[in-house]
Amino acid sequence: MKIIIAPDSFKGSLTAIEAAQAMNKGIKKAFSDAETVLLPVADGGEGSMETLVSATNGKIEHVQVVGPLGSKVEAAYGILGDSETCVIEMATASGLNLVPDEQLSPLRATTYGTGQLIKQALDDGFSSFIIGIGGSATNDGGAGMLQALGLQILDKNGNEIGYGGCELSKINQIDMRSFDKRIKDCNFIIASDVQNPLIGANGASAIFGPQKGATAEDVALLDGNLTHWADEVAEITDIKLHDLPGAGAAGGIGGAFQAFFPFVMKRGIDVVLDYIKLDEKVMGADLIITGEGQVDSQTASGKTPMGVAQAAKRRDVPTIIIAGAVGKGIEVLYDFGVISANSIINSPMPLEEAIERAAELVELSAEQVVRSYFYQKINGSGRVNT
Repeated sequence: MKIIIAPDSFKGSLTAIEAAQAMNKGIKKAFSDAETVLLPVADGGEGSMETLVSATNGKIEHVQVVGPLGSKVEAAYGILGDSETCVIEMATASGLNLVPDEQLSPLRATTYGTGQLIKQALDDGFSSFIIGIGGSATNDGGAGMLQALGLQILDKNGNEIGYGGCELSKINQIDMRSFDKRIKDCNFIIASDVQNPLIGANGASAIFGPQKGATAEDVALLDGNLTHWADEVAEITDIKLHDLPGAGAAGGIGGAFQAFFPFVMKRGIDVVLDYIKLDEKVMGADLIITGEGQVDSQTASGKTPMGVAQAAKRRDVPTIIIAGAVGKGIEVLYDFGVISANSIINSPMPLEEAIERAAELVELSAEQVVRSYFYQKINGSGRVNT
């Protein structure tokens, strides 16, 4: 019996590694001789850097940068086991997780620290990058990141504009002469599942601004400012970000990469699965167990359980999902090799208790689902060797 264990993190309670370890304990309680392969996964957002570094036996470097609201934070970038590829998770420098709820301010939040991470990696000799752009607190179109890399974004008096999306309306000139010349000789894989344009009803401000603290008035202001930013960018690059798919990712930083970097955009889960070689490791497996904190209709848009199930289906291996909560609309997952989605909540309990007991509940759920799944196979005609 061979079981692949490939969960994402259970946000707020377990990292992907901790979730995989808890699942493994449960499986071993049911079948102590089972062969288990632990492959913690991420979808390009939070935890992706740690997952890729762990999977390739790489290392993490810590860097002090400007955080989303201008104060110093300790961010990090990963070095993969090939010692040539740098992984940057923008959330470590410019993430929503760095801003207390009462201080959320997409008008002021900046991507400057993400640019500082890229610059430090360039200084350290890297030219191959994977950039995960999920979980941002920002809505500045990536202007802060570009400023950290030498792009001069000037107002009518010839002064650099300040931090945040509220400053974009002041742009009078963009000067590329000091923009880091090393960038053109690098390659950037941008891990993002977002196809939203930069502006409009489906743009960065309207769709993602409210979750970053934007009011209706803020959304209108930010959308107008991003329109001005896109107009100015088009003047010097001939690239019109306004309606470009993916330009609205992470408050518009997706557009900054599209306009100023040599880049390829890929679905985050595909980037991670390529590096952990799931397609190869699933060969000969009897079952894959994956999971994350919430599984619902959005899971099919490219989140970890969906990506794992698609890879498993290519090898005719069934997938079971274990989740903190199972919402509506999961039926679509059954068309992609998922045979069941199971919540770890086994009795009425407050959210705080579920978070505190997450490892225990994941372990118990894993034990129960493998006992149920393999019972008939072991005791009936479809016998599985344990």
